[in-house]
Amino acid sequence: MNIKETKLKGSFEIEPKIFEDKRGYFFESFNKEKFYDLTGLDVNFVQDNESFSTKGVLRGLHYQIGNHAQAKLVRVIKGSVLDVAVDIRENSATFGEHVSVLLSEENKKQFFVPRGFAHGFVVLSETAIFSYKCDNYYDKLSERGILFNDPNLNIDWKLPKESLIISDKDLELPVLKLAEIN
Repeated sequence: MNIKETKLKGSFEIEPKIFEDKRGYFFESFNKEKFYDLTGLDVNFVQDNESFSTKGVLRGLHYQIGNHAQAKLVRVIKGSVLDVAVDIRENSATFGEHVSVLLSEENKKQFFVPRGFAHGFVVLSETAIFSYKCDNYYDKLSERGILFNDPNLNIDWKLPKESLIISDKDLELPVLKLAEIN
């Protein structure tokens, strides 16, 4: 497993070691001990989620506040997405900055998004199956978000705005400077 920290402290891009032969491939998608050895983070995942989306679907930017904050380990099983994390830790040197990672069935990369980050993705392929592990349970009352096209974030979603498919709920999210982040 090859792991590298992104420009946002605590978030990691992960490339698994893939074993391929005439039968197909195998890779270890998560190993708690290896993850700890490589990152120093002792993460206990308690919930796995999966979504199916079509091209242009943008989900995010989402996070949970307070005791229900979540770290996520995300990957794509089928298709490709542009995955985005925004640092919303008020005392962070990179507050308001974001990082984007291309996740696909071909590259099999994973992205670790720590607590204190907003997260979202847009589907670049015709369809995508997106999978993620969370270190805390979903809590509807703690759910928050940031508007995907907040001009201060300046995120390049790689698709024209008019081709994006976004839920009404996500279109009504506040910009970062008006969002509840604690």
